[in-house]
Amino acid sequence: MSRLKIAIQKSGRLNEASLSILRECGIIIPNGTGKLIAESSNFPIDILFLRDDDIPQYVHQKVADLGIVGENVLFESRKQVLMLKKLGIAKCRLSLAIPKDIPYNSIHFFSGKTIATSYPFMLRAWLDQYKVEAQIEEISGSVEIVPGLGLAAGICDIVSSGSTLFSNGLKEVELVMKSEAVLIGTENIEAAKKTLLQQLLFRIDAVLSAKGKKYILLNTPNDKIDAIIQILPGMKSPTILPLAEKGWSSLHSVIDEDQFWDHIDELKKAGAEGILVVPIEKMIQ
Repeated sequence: MSRLKIAIQKSGRLNEASLSILRECGIIIPNGTGKLIAESSNFPIDILFLRDDDIPQYVHQKVADLGIVGENVLFESRKQVLMLKKLGIAKCRLSLAIPKDIPYNSIHFFSGKTIATSYPFMLRAWLDQYKVEAQIEEISGSVEIVPGLGLAAGICDIVSSGSTLFSNGLKEVELVMKSEAVLIGTENIEAAKKTLLQQLLFRIDAVLSAKGKKYILLNTPNDKIDAIIQILPGMKSPTILPLAEKGWSSLHSVIDEDQFWDHIDELKKAGAEGILVVPIEKMIQ
């Protein structure tokens, strides 16, 4: 029987996020550290644990059928693979940063200067858009210390919270690109594996659709139903069930959690009572 092979980061934040989304898809992954490959016992898929920089190459060479990798790594690799789906996890940004005590006015600050980065291809393409001639120094690993050593005027690196830049006396001055984890696939996947891929994508869609969504139940007087429907954004066709108490109904729907908190006071003023908010694990559209 055919088995899909999916490559994920062997350690770090994206490793944990990738394993989490696969497990939310109902895929059992054996625990254990130091393994290079793990076989699921309830879905025909093998997980390969690799360096994130190597994942696009392995997928391109069809050693792995699929991979989960950051957009920044994918674009820098320039490998011919398919981007199948954005996963909404491991969000970050690729930014330019300089020492915080140096004044900055525009991108032309970098003209004639040196920038240290692990992403030379993307940085050069971005600088070319603004016709900025700068020297790019490619460095693997931590680049935050380079300006402090006097080796570069600034850096171009991945930023999540910004705390690493701050602790190294740097400030963010330009956004090069926003990035998040994506599911990539090899071109022309063999026919025997296409059905498995569709099954996996169906499960991932169900998990992603439920992210940030809540199931809301509330009691309302019948004469307030229309007003409450107008308050809750995105409520296309709520379920309305009569209660035992005459003149009252129970209203059920799915909403974004942040929208619920924006409108909770309005709901209460409109007459909603007994509001119950329940997490959603999967949602099939």
